[in-house]
Amino acid sequence: MQNGAQALTLAEGRLLGFVRVLVGGQLFSLPVQALSFENDSTRSAGGFFTHGSQLGIVVEDGASESEIRAQIERGTAEAVRHLSQKHLS
Repeated sequence: MQNGAQALTLAEGRLLGFVRVLVGGQLFSLPVQALSFENDSTRSAGGFFTHGSQLGIVVEDGASESEIRAQIERGTAEAVRHLSQKHLS
């Protein structure tokens, strides 16, 4: 990783790649992982997650390419908001 990038991983799920976000001069590499979700129509699957010191983006395994892209975009926006609040406050 370059420029002090931080790689954070979650042991579950299938790793699809990483999304890099730059917040306050700090580069974060967030793992994007595909997980199977139970069908719950009250909330959308996928997005940004925090678990202890781990951060990342999860997408629904088996979703269409356009749904996965939307989940990654939503998760990236959520990650930037979270990291901005944490590192720029």
